[in-house]
Amino acid sequence: MSDDVAPKKAWQLVVDWIEQRILSGEFAVGSHLPAERDLAQRVGVSRPAVREAVRTLQANGVLQSAVGAGATGGTTISGVPHQALTRLLRLHVALANFPTPDVTEVRVALERLSTRLASTRATDADLARMRDLLEVMDDDGLTMAEFNNHDTGLHVAIAEAAGNRLASDLTIAIRESMRLPILAGLDALPDWISTRDILRAQHHGIVAAITAHETEAAVALIEEHIRSAYARMTSLHADAGG
Repeated sequence: MSDDVAPKKAWQLVVDWIEQRILSGEFAVGSHLPAERDLAQRVGVSRPAVREAVRTLQANGVLQSAVGAGATGGTTISGVPHQALTRLLRLHVALANFPTPDVTEVRVALERLSTRLASTRATDADLARMRDLLEVMDDDGLTMAEFNNHDTGLHVAIAEAAGNRLASDLTIAIRESMRLPILAGLDALPDWISTRDILRAQHHGIVAAITAHETEAAVALIEEHIRSAYARMTSLHADAGG
């Protein structure tokens, strides 16, 4: 077997050039890339290769482009990484590259951390956002899909209240990547109303513990919330298969 490494394509050379400058600190969030023609000349590639590299990095959440001139226009380094993480995780979860039990274990660990931090760092605005979401989910007129969306919103709100950007971005990416599998699992449950009431009660308990700064209680409640929901869904699949 040959050890030869295939030469990189032109667009990959552009990606490497940009990545090197991000890693060196030359490019930071908000930094503008050189104009397309200039970048092509610096790397020694064609302008189509630059465009392909830019499209690739945009899809990965590293770059963003805006129409216009000056500080508000052009292609800049992005500061919204969780969107790319969410897209990546969602695809790999769908392809079963990351099995649901593995994702659940990581989710438990991350949400325990986020909840622990939120219980000491959440601002009045953070807590108000959580209470607003609880109030919305208390509406009996919500569809299952609407409830699930707001459920995701509550977990995102807790993660963002943690004040740890990396932990919150990873938590958000994992929770949102599981949105459709969770919805499919809820849809398969024989008694949605009973499940909804259980989820509501758990949500209220979690937010109450965070509000009261009862850290250990909040952490235990979020873990029980995630694990019990997963257990209900896996039990249903086992019954159907057995």
